[in-house]
Amino acid sequence: MDSPITIRLGARARQRIAAEGLQASDIAIIPAAAGGPKGLILNGIDTWLFGDWLPRAPRERQLIGASIGAWRMAAGAFADPVAAHKRLAYHYTHQTYPARVDSAYVTRTVRGLLEEVLAGHGHEVIAHPHHRVTVITARGIGPLANAGGVRWRELAGFLRAAAGNAVSRSRLARGMERVLFHDARDEGGWLRERFDAFASRFVALGLDNLRDALLASGSIPLVLEAVRDIAGAPPGAYWDGGLIDYHLHLPYQRDPGLVLYPHFTDYIVPGWLDKSLPWRRAPAQSGHLALENVILVSPSPSFVARLPNRKLPDRNDFKRYGQDHAARIRDWTYAIGESERMAEALAGWAEKPDLALASAF
Repeated sequence: MDSPITIRLGARARQRIAAEGLQASDIAIIPAAAGGPKGLILNGIDTWLFGDWLPRAPRERQLIGASIGAWRMAAGAFADPVAAHKRLAYHYTHQTYPARVDSAYVTRTVRGLLEEVLAGHGHEVIAHPHHRVTVITARGIGPLANAGGVRWRELAGFLRAAAGNAVSRSRLARGMERVLFHDARDEGGWLRERFDAFASRFVALGLDNLRDALLASGSIPLVLEAVRDIAGAPPGAYWDGGLIDYHLHLPYQRDPGLVLYPHFTDYIVPGWLDKSLPWRRAPAQSGHLALENVILVSPSPSFVARLPNRKLPDRNDFKRYGQDHAARIRDWTYAIGESERMAEALAGWAEKPDLALASAF
């Protein structure tokens, strides 16, 4: 049977694994992409990674994510990460919405979902002995500085941002900046030196802003309301971190360790607005050397072909299934169960890496 996973290796990662094999102690950074329900397909890997493999070799690690990726990384930093990841998968899957819904309703629902996931354990994310969580958000500046809360301004601002981004990501940087809510014990040195067109601000993550940072990181414009004036952060409107960092094309090469990146696809798109621009995919764009120490693990085409509708769960399923919530929940739950096959395959490969099975970036 075909493998349920696809593995891609950067040049430095391949060389190191060829010489030394792969140990949990090698992993310094774990990124997690935005992508909504697509992230559910990584639940099996997440529970194995944080519940079994990484605890074998405790060390300081950077867990960085946007949108559902930020939620996944926060779950990985709980004292019981397996229970946290199971709560996340369950409550995310069991979201339901009426046929007609506004952004205020969606925001209340998602905030309630977040409370179910945190379940009173938010302090564990802040105080984990080894894991250092970073939550990526996008703060409106320029024409988007005052758009949050006024729908027509928000719509106009994001239409303008999308048009500018189609020309250049540097134009998108005129309308938003990256704000990283990071563990106060970690200065995030590998991210401090500017690496793209976007200004980056750093805010210490604490109990006073954890919920708002996580909510903002997944607040899709026009679908959810912007989160405003987060404690400790510059005033303004905050939206989904995936707007700037959809698949987290970050300067990983600055860290001497390896980056283990469980992902829902085998390529990296910088920003959410770049999805329809194939020339923006790494390594087609310049700067792909950032991936030289990355191990990218994703579901294989044959694995995806066996899922309901022959695809990963995605946000369009809310429209596809409409008010047949039971059918969507059934199919998403099936996909999550199947994700355990991905975890088993990755565990086997990590134990005895076969480089012939891994392609290059």
